[in-house]
Amino acid sequence: MDNAASDVIVIGGGPAGVITALTALRYYPDKSVTLIKNQEVGIIPCGIPYMFNSLDSPDDNKMGIGALESNGVTVLTDEVTQINRNNKNIKTTAGKALSYEKLVLATGSKPVVPPIPGAESDRVFPIKKDIGFMKSLVEKIKEADSVLIVGGGFIGVELADEIAGLGDVDVHLVEMLPDLLANSFDAEFGAMAEERLLQKQVNVIKNTRVEEFASNGKLTAAKLSNGETISIDYAIIGIGSSPNTSLAENAGLNLFDGSGIWVDEYMRTTDPDIFAVGDCAAKRDFFTRAKTSVMLASTATAEARIAGANLYRLKVVRENKGTIAIYSTYVDGLVLGSAGLTERTATRENFEVITGRAEGPDKHPGKLPGTNQCKVKLIFSKNSETIMGGQVAGGPAAGEMINIIGAALQKRASRTEFETMQMATHPYLTAAPTQYPIVVAAQNASYE
Repeated sequence: MDNAASDVIVIGGGPAGVITALTALRYYPDKSVTLIKNQEVGIIPCGIPYMFNSLDSPDDNKMGIGALESNGVTVLTDEVTQINRNNKNIKTTAGKALSYEKLVLATGSKPVVPPIPGAESDRVFPIKKDIGFMKSLVEKIKEADSVLIVGGGFIGVELADEIAGLGDVDVHLVEMLPDLLANSFDAEFGAMAEERLLQKQVNVIKNTRVEEFASNGKLTAAKLSNGETISIDYAIIGIGSSPNTSLAENAGLNLFDGSGIWVDEYMRTTDPDIFAVGDCAAKRDFFTRAKTSVMLASTATAEARIAGANLYRLKVVRENKGTIAIYSTYVDGLVLGSAGLTERTATRENFEVITGRAEGPDKHPGKLPGTNQCKVKLIFSKNSETIMGGQVAGGPAAGEMINIIGAALQKRASRTEFETMQMATHPYLTAAPTQYPIVVAAQNASYE
């Protein structure tokens, strides 16, 4: 068995692992950093839906390691099979034994496949972060006449939009909840995404479950809980992922409420020399501190920067105060963004809230070329008037507008601070300063 040592070992080559390694070198340039990934070629998770149509080739969604190598990170393609906490070393399938001072788990997640009869068919596919698997799936879908997508969250909606754009394929989207994007948006925003899909001839079926995939060598039908049977060539499961925690569990590390590796505010596990970041690490809601299942590259990289900076000493006071659940998506030209609590979630958690809304053009004057209508909804605590959530819909500007709301959430900004916000404006770049949607939404909240 080969024996070696590295001061810092990062297990996982996704966004969380890469950013942890780079951040560690930035703060501790005298330390050696090794990143171990189990695939030769990585994949950009957020770009997976766009491998079907928008990208010229699925290979355009590869995740390179140039930044790691140019910054002095040692990259190994191997799989870690065991962590020995007493001896502070790891073992791999290739027979390597590497000792460490600090270890970071960035082992990611695996797709959830519901217990639907027939789901084991070779024509039913989960979404995997595997370039070879995804290239094969893209080829199959491009030859299909009919495709069913299970799940109306981000991945399902984006897949439906992309695959419908191929043209000669019938796309069916089945969602068990009453609205699309229901875990991240209020109903009026989910309805906007649904309208775009309907315009692209996607058959959107809500309040419905897939009860069985019928297959006789070739998948021929999906039987639904509403009594309908749909003839299809392939089905794609896009209902979410679960944390990869087996390596941590086998090492005796604690999980949080049975799912995700327990970490403190600095991403330390129950072993002070082992950190966990990204999808494998447990998430707590920013407001309630309850477990949440948010798995996003943006969240993962924020955690990675916290862990990487504080591996040896808490030299940067950047604790993780919780997950604000900030999202954006793109559906046939419509940009949707959400941060913090939706009104529906706030009500379910028994928060007393007020809401403010505003709509208007995202350029001024509104007749300028490329103008889009922008819609903003803000949720504030009724008594303290602290921002608790926000949603935005519109053109490309909405993608950055939701980041303004996200920053305000992390700073617990008040409604008054929104009302008096100073912003840079330009006719071609933003809404008018006199009617800036975030400001107007905040003003309107006081009159509801």
